Amino acid sequence: MEDDENGQDALAAIAARHRIPAGEVRPIPSGVANHVYLLGDHMVLRIPRTEAFVADLVKEAAVIPAARRAGVRTPEVITFDDTRSEMNVPYMVLGRAPGVDLAQLELSETAAQKVLHQVGRELAKLHQLSPAAPPATATTMELPDVPVDRAAEDPRSLVARLLAYGYLDASAARWLTEWFDQLSEHLPAEPQQTLVHGDIAPQNLLVSPGTTDLTGIVDWGDAQWADPATEFAKFPLRAVPAMLDGYRGQQGDPGDPGDPGDPGDPGDRIETAEDPPARTHAWEARVLWHHLHWALGRLTDPVPRPGERHWTAPPASRLLSILRFFAAAPPAPWSALAQPVR
Repeated sequence: MEDDENGQDALAAIAARHRIPAGEVRPIPSGVANHVYLLGDHMVLRIPRTEAFVADLVKEAAVIPAARRAGVRTPEVITFDDTRSEMNVPYMVLGRAPGVDLAQLELSETAAQKVLHQVGRELAKLHQLSPAAPPATATTMELPDVPVDRAAEDPRSLVARLLAYGYLDASAARWLTEWFDQLSEHLPAEPQQTLVHGDIAPQNLLVSPGTTDLTGIVDWGDAQWADPATEFAKFPLRAVPAMLDGYRGQQGDPGDPGDPGDPGDPGDRIETAEDPPARTHAWEARVLWHHLHWALGRLTDPVPRPGERHWTAPPASRLLSILRFFAAAPPAPWSALAQPVR
């Protein structure tokens, strides 16, 4: 909605509840689902654009506190009001994390690696939350509105359809099918599901420009129970190794529920350099599987939307970036999976 859809009076009333003058309510760039306003300098107001996005806000109100209890850096929920007494949809007021989103920053390679390493560490904390064996700080009963990611279609069937519809030629379809055949040898029959953010992308990561410290992960509307390897699909593949390094480091901390043998072990620990190659390749293969699948799934809707905050590169560009990554001598253990493109 625009400022006047529910009225300036409604925005002013919400601000007043938090002791903020109406003149300090300022709109900021928003995503697909919500209108977003600053309330002074330290709070953020989020209002669903339509009724269709209300369920996501309800889910966020439950997921964010659970993520914070797991130690994830994300702004706290100050108010979630679903009474609709001020406007025709619920709204949420969050604390404001300092910094700007990563998409706005042009970082050096060293600085970017530092940020990505921190992102991996935060994801490792989040992925400790499992619907099968959650730690004492979270239970599935606390998250009744979080959906479960059902088994996705085999991407090889998707490749066959894209070939039949003319989105791929026969050579590209064969290349992709060979990739998926090789990757499938490394996939677990039933990967353990964990809580995932679902939209880990530069625009949802807040960073302090001066220190390049990750200050917060925001926008939890796509959270679900899913294979944690899906979490890396929306970042360029060249960024993933640094994220995995951070992920491994966090999971290796003493007493981490992801360590083998712990009562809360989800059975999905990221392998270290000392692990057998087959285990290491299994994780890397899952990440690449989801990268390719995600890009192919969007081939039928490739319309660029650069004006939208959540717009990401067209799938053809994503496929090309994967090709270039492996053509440029990827680091181990990725190189062991790169044979189909050599």
